Amino acid sequence: MTNVTDSPFPTSPVIPNLLKGDASLQFRCHPEIACFNACCKSIDISLTPYDILRLRKRLGMSSGDFLNHYTVPHEMEKDGLVGVKLRPVDQGTACQFMCDKGCTVYEDRPTACRYYPIALLSMRRQEEFVDRSAYAFVQEEHCLGHQELRSLTIDEYRKEQGLEEYDELARGWRQLVLKKKSSGPSVGSPTKRSLQLFFMVCYDLDRFRQFVENPSFQDIYDISGEFWQSIYFDDTELMLFGFQFLRQVMFNEISIPIKTGAMDKRLAKKQEREVAMEEIVRKIGPTTPPTSPMEE
Repeated sequence: MTNVTDSPFPTSPVIPNLLKGDASLQFRCHPEIACFNACCKSIDISLTPYDILRLRKRLGMSSGDFLNHYTVPHEMEKDGLVGVKLRPVDQGTACQFMCDKGCTVYEDRPTACRYYPIALLSMRRQEEFVDRSAYAFVQEEHCLGHQELRSLTIDEYRKEQGLEEYDELARGWRQLVLKKKSSGPSVGSPTKRSLQLFFMVCYDLDRFRQFVENPSFQDIYDISGEFWQSIYFDDTELMLFGFQFLRQVMFNEISIPIKTGAMDKRLAKKQEREVAMEEIVRKIGPTTPPTSPMEE
């Protein structure tokens, strides 16, 4: 990946040079600055699975309720994987968590908010198995934080903003997205079922927990009792297991052991159901639509 010298989006606030963690940043945001809250009045904030986990836990909501009340889905690629963004206030563009004093969920604010005014760029070459991180500065006209006399490196800023934990726990999700985008047609077009599975596993953690609780899931995957306890009671462990599960389902990267003969038994049960249905149809005859009054 080479440095970008000309931005394809001339009106974008992102300065196109790619930077490393030791690059110097001059920035400070605080309540006394004249532009305080300005960036929260017109939002376009994508959420990671860990962002959702933290926010809905703070609000005491189920993952489904949080998604319905605070998010909107968006396509990360055409006819492909779906992401989630924060929903602004009704009939407006401001963040629902903003108040005059600042962010009401500051301790659990999303990754994008923590990074501002830095953009995280995750990249992966087709021949590589790991992702690379690079950074860029976001410099908007309204932001006066760049005029504050405080200098630190990007790595220092990331540590200050608690981003080391956020980035580490979102790494599995980013790798899934990057792998899907970089694989292109080699892995085929995603089915509706696989897209639904990706959305559920990544964003609707309560539904995913119900999914793995299902006896049919446990009949297939050989999960030890100790590990099962960890993913059942710990949302973070369940989320990380979900990324592992998606890599197995989407890219056939087998890391979760499958019970011996499990798939054969599942196929046999499916065939039994099909035979039983055929027998019922044979006995009662095919279903036909009711006769319309005009035909009587």
